[in-house]
Amino acid sequence: MENVVGIGEYVTSNNVTDTIKTFALASCVAVTVYCPKKKAGGMIHVALPSPMGQNCDNRLGYFATTGIPLLINKVCTEFGCLKAELIIQIFGGANSINKNDVFHVGKRNIEAVTDTLSMLNLEINMSDVSDKYSRTIEMSMETGDIKVSRQLLII
Repeated sequence: MENVVGIGEYVTSNNVTDTIKTFALASCVAVTVYCPKKKAGGMIHVALPSPMGQNCDNRLGYFATTGIPLLINKVCTEFGCLKAELIIQIFGGANSINKNDVFHVGKRNIEAVTDTLSMLNLEINMSDVSDKYSRTIEMSMETGDIKVSRQLLII
């Protein structure tokens, strides 16, 4: 079954016939987590680095600092995965095509994702971030393989 991850959402699975997919990652960052031993994992589609004082109780997956720990905890507790067994990959965080961009959300998202993973003592095994591409990614739960489709961002 194809499970679609929307902005600020995450999906986990241990069904080898499943795929997990998210669309149009521009400044957003997707984090994939996969445990080859258990053939289990998940994906989150992070929109912003952190809540910055906002009440995020109902949108924990929207932010890197709150969503990533939630995803890791769920994969480990629900499927019995060990953190040391996890393969972590990150995608997205595109640079803005607007030359006057002062927010640099893509760059800030990448930094928040890498910092959050580092605080959790997790290593990023592969990354496909930055640049000026929108990315759609799909993860196979049988193998953990990721298919990436890129489209150049245009004005």
